[in-house]
Amino acid sequence: MNGYRRLSECEGIVVMKTGENNYMLQLRNISMIFAKDTVDEVTALENVNLDVREQDFITIIGSNGAGKSTLLNIIAGVFPPEKGGSIIIAGDDVTNLEEHKRAAYVGRVWQQPEVGTAGKLNLEENLSLALLRGKPRKLEMAINKKRRQIFRDALSMLELGLENRLSTPIGTLSGGQRQALALLMATISKPDILLLDEHIATLDPKTAQTVLRLSDMIIRRERMTTIMVTHNMEIALHYGNRLVMMHKGRIVVDMGEAEKEALTIGDLVAAFEQAAGEQFNDDSVLLSQH
Repeated sequence: MNGYRRLSECEGIVVMKTGENNYMLQLRNISMIFAKDTVDEVTALENVNLDVREQDFITIIGSNGAGKSTLLNIIAGVFPPEKGGSIIIAGDDVTNLEEHKRAAYVGRVWQQPEVGTAGKLNLEENLSLALLRGKPRKLEMAINKKRRQIFRDALSMLELGLENRLSTPIGTLSGGQRQALALLMATISKPDILLLDEHIATLDPKTAQTVLRLSDMIIRRERMTTIMVTHNMEIALHYGNRLVMMHKGRIVVDMGEAEKEALTIGDLVAAFEQAAGEQFNDDSVLLSQH
């Protein structure tokens, strides 16, 4: 467990900072309060600070209610942070940029395959929409011979036989095929940041491993800066070059590749308990999917 550190409230949680000019994402003083000033008020994020370098592949883990998905929603522009927070992507301050405009910077895959794909459209129509996401639409056909070849080439690397099914309606695909397509759609336009929001949670174990393998392959090949939320500690330890643990809306552990490679799940639980100051009691996070 050597190398991990407890992040105290006064530190500002700026970690792994060895340079100033190659951060792909910077989060500063990010807080999110739901139902503010009501009896149902909940603080989902509290003063989160995070620096993400180009080509970082960060896995984020934590129990239910830790703030993981809320953090991705903030990055994607689903809602803005509380006043005083800022979001910098590729050097641009996007804090006040609406979600549809933030799509030029961010690709995302959700838990449910149907969320990231349009079931009434076919494969090439879905991919065409994804290719144009966040870009100005020109007065030209969305699908042409050149784009069809781009789509076939992209689909062929999935090794699922989808490159010969461009006219197939998305709704007829299996859950795994659809999620693999959602992954391709999130990355085909080469976004600055890829967000994977527990994107294998609803898949059976075998299909989940296929989608994880495809995710890792695309991330490595495209050298994509990625944040992946997972409920599984083994996956968090196995994938990526950096691991973040969240608890009650705060980052409590942030470790690099060399540190996490030396850890077991037991070590990671102990690191969490020392940093959070309480016992880890979410058994679902400990389950293996390998």
